[in-house]
Amino acid sequence: MKLGRHAATFYGVVSILLWSTMVGLVRSTSENFGPIGGAALIYSIGSLVLVAVMGLPKIHLFPKRYLFWGAFLFVSYEICFILALGLANNRQQAIELGMVNYLWPSFTIALAVLFNRQRFSVLLIIGLILAFVGLLWVISGDQPLSLNAILSNIQSNPLSYALAFIGALLWAFYSNITKRMSNGCNGMVLFFIMTSIGLWMLFIFSTPAPFNISVNSVSLLLVTAIATGGANALWTVAIIKGNVAFLGTLSYFTPVISTAFSSMLLSTALTLGFWQGVLMVTIGSITCFIATRR
Repeated sequence: MKLGRHAATFYGVVSILLWSTMVGLVRSTSENFGPIGGAALIYSIGSLVLVAVMGLPKIHLFPKRYLFWGAFLFVSYEICFILALGLANNRQQAIELGMVNYLWPSFTIALAVLFNRQRFSVLLIIGLILAFVGLLWVISGDQPLSLNAILSNIQSNPLSYALAFIGALLWAFYSNITKRMSNGCNGMVLFFIMTSIGLWMLFIFSTPAPFNISVNSVSLLLVTAIATGGANALWTVAIIKGNVAFLGTLSYFTPVISTAFSSMLLSTALTLGFWQGVLMVTIGSITCFIATRR
């Protein structure tokens, strides 16, 4: 049966909802299997899901530049993002780190402007500033917005914040470079497999946390892995056959949706200030999109 445009667009909406659960699901899984072991298990099972849905990748068809840079940026991003969440000091901080990751839409647009050698418009600069200030608002925690509050929060776990921020930059580069180098090829399955291999290598050379194996923890692991692999598989179908303009616009609301899911999944109450920061990041991203829409 041929898949219609509306059905493909619906798949895209489902993939956005699945992605929005990532912070909560990944953090919960890492609490049971450790930050590295949990990540390795998630991407290993997720790779099996992608192979089952999309088949094995035809590597010989991939442009060599895309194969190298696409793999490097994708794998680096995924490892940075998932370890940032796993290494968070607590669930509240994991949600904050998820918001750091959501700077990538603004970064992606800024890099696209640079790559296309366009001038930065006033509206684009306003959007970037708004997104960054919103992030600082989130990181300041329950305290009034100040440099000391922000630095104090970051110094409590500099590695995780650095990984999340670097991850946002890496995904922005990946988004721009993939479009230029892929020649229509989709390396998602291959890159997922490479990510799982990279995580298992880290696991071997680290001091692994003990696995908490139970019906609940294994069930949660399977749900997380299926959601991770399924989101990517559905999104691939959606951007090929669905309404990309609608899905692209909807994706800018992911920080709000993700924060709501994370708060429920991790049973963490968020302050009014946190939500204000989330809305500022979202509005900043949308402003960047509007600034470059033409």
